[in-house]
Amino acid sequence: MTTTATTARTGSAATAPRLPGAWNLGLVRGALEIRQFFRQRDQVVFTFAFPVVFLALFASIFHDDVQGAGISASQLYVAAMIGAGLMSVSFQSLGISIAIERDEKVLRRLRGTPMPPAAYFLGKLWLVLVTGIAETAVLLAAGATLFGLDLPTSPTKWLTFGWIFTLGLTGCALLGIAISSLPRTGKSATSVVVLPFLVLQFVSGVYIAIGTVPNWLLDVGALFPLKWMCQGFRGVFLPERAAVLEQAGSWEYGKTALVLAAWCVGGLVLCLMTFRWKNRSDG
Repeated sequence: MTTTATTARTGSAATAPRLPGAWNLGLVRGALEIRQFFRQRDQVVFTFAFPVVFLALFASIFHDDVQGAGISASQLYVAAMIGAGLMSVSFQSLGISIAIERDEKVLRRLRGTPMPPAAYFLGKLWLVLVTGIAETAVLLAAGATLFGLDLPTSPTKWLTFGWIFTLGLTGCALLGIAISSLPRTGKSATSVVVLPFLVLQFVSGVYIAIGTVPNWLLDVGALFPLKWMCQGFRGVFLPERAAVLEQAGSWEYGKTALVLAAWCVGGLVLCLMTFRWKNRSDG
């Protein structure tokens, strides 16, 4: 009798369905995150319209040609706003949304399920990838149709765009996950995350031309990925002669790759060291 029961249990365990892996669950979680995002129409409109509105404002105010570069100021802003838009949908979006989910006990409930923790983060990265591609497409369409941005025809330029996009988006997303542990509550997340992002935009050549920013501020901006993303995208979409506007007088693709890759590694380390599934006040 005992032998029969043991055999039955062993057979049941052998035939029990295997739980999906973190990668498959991450895809499912990503699809859920994307559906939830696009169901919030006001958030969708604000996310995609914000950089376009700022681009239109700055391009309208500063519409003259840039002396010695052979481009218009509006073309300069388009390339830089692509970098800012990507950081907005990754660093800013994740930093705020994860902090709110932690405050509302969503993370604690997810942690109590059999879902591997990696699946949650993979879902967030899928959301960032989709929104980042959509954001970039909107800005490129606006730049090409309204502000005279010439899209590159060289496969090499698009390959350069691809690795800057991938490394920059990944690094900013990991930084967003890391900074989400800094706000004490979900209500304070916006203030904590938006302030450094806003400062970085001013010292990274997004709103103000590199040549008018003090060198010490440019050196501060060079410590973070946004400056290198903007510089790399300017190299992709602007003519070679426009490189004279950069601090080093060149696009510095090699240095851009090294800095962005370093932030991918450093951002991952920061996530592992700082991420919390519950608020500090929860004990």
